[in-house]
Amino acid sequence: MKTWKTYAAWIVATEAVGALSGFIIRDDTQLYVGMITKPPLSPPAWVFPVVWTLLFALMGAGAARIWLCPPSPERARSLRLFAVQLGFNFFWSILFFHFRQFGPAFFWLLALWVLIVSMILAFRQVDRLAALWQIPYLLWVSFAAYLNLGVWLLN
Repeated sequence: MKTWKTYAAWIVATEAVGALSGFIIRDDTQLYVGMITKPPLSPPAWVFPVVWTLLFALMGAGAARIWLCPPSPERARSLRLFAVQLGFNFFWSILFFHFRQFGPAFFWLLALWVLIVSMILAFRQVDRLAALWQIPYLLWVSFAAYLNLGVWLLN
């Protein structure tokens, strides 16, 4: 019983971070959809919330697996990296959509990418499956970096 509650709590908390970020930028995304020149391979707007919802669920589930492992310095480091990268994720959307700082947002995203890789490596030391669940997130952020760079160069 405790296990499913732990998973639920981590997933809900992680989704809440994404939802709050999305709420803050809800009006700002219309500019991106309608007026910004986008690079090739840009998906339709509906894809982003669907993908992010799945990725936040995987992030939360991975963090729950780490949380359920016995306490250790590696576990503590993994959870710290999780929190830091989640914060970076939260603020990227605001920097990109609200402030329209496409160049700084690109470099912020590169820092997020490094944090995700570091988190995956830290997770792997504690729980291999939790680390594997973060691979789609890393791939999507890699794609997002391409899109961010394209928007920066085209606008």
